[in-house]
This record gives sequence, structure tokens and C-alpha cells, in this order.
Amino acid sequence: MQTLSFLWLMPKLKTLSAKEIIKIFESFGFIVVGQKGSHIKMERKLKSSAQTLTIPNHKEIDRGTLGAIYRHALKFISETELEKHFYTE
Repeated sequence: MQTLSFLWLMPKLKTLSAKEIIKIFESFGFIVVGQKGSHIKMERKLKSSAQTLTIPNHKEIDRGTLGAIYRHALKFISETELEKHFYTE
């Protein structure tokens, strides 16, 4: 039991919609570049490359999917900047 005692201290993922996630990433310079079916493609262009994120267009994003989006975004945005938008305090 001692090894699991830290779990209650871990922050929880917020419940977010696609609209809320898009607003978060727009604040980091991403723009919506298209949609195919229920998936919205966002992109941030740099001098040498483009950074791409795909967001499912749902009213409430499943926690597992939200976690995957967060982990993917960490490739482009620092954890300290991104965490406050995705996790509770």
C-alpha cells in the first residue's frame, strides 16, 4: 500500500471538449488547417518544418484520448506551459 499512496497526490486530467482543446492550442500558435470526418487537423509552421496535431471533434474527449493528445503535444510545447491547461491543480 505504501507505493500507491502517492496516487492521490497526482493531478487529474480535466474534462475538455474539442472546442476547448482547439482554443488551448491556438494560444500556442497552432491553427486549424482542415477536417476529415470527425478529426480536426491543427498545424504550427516553423521555418524548417510543421508541427501537426489531430483532435477528435467531440463534445467531451475521452480521458485516454486526451492523455494521448497531451503526450503528443509535449513534443512541441513544454510540460510546464501545457500542464495547467490539461490537469487539475
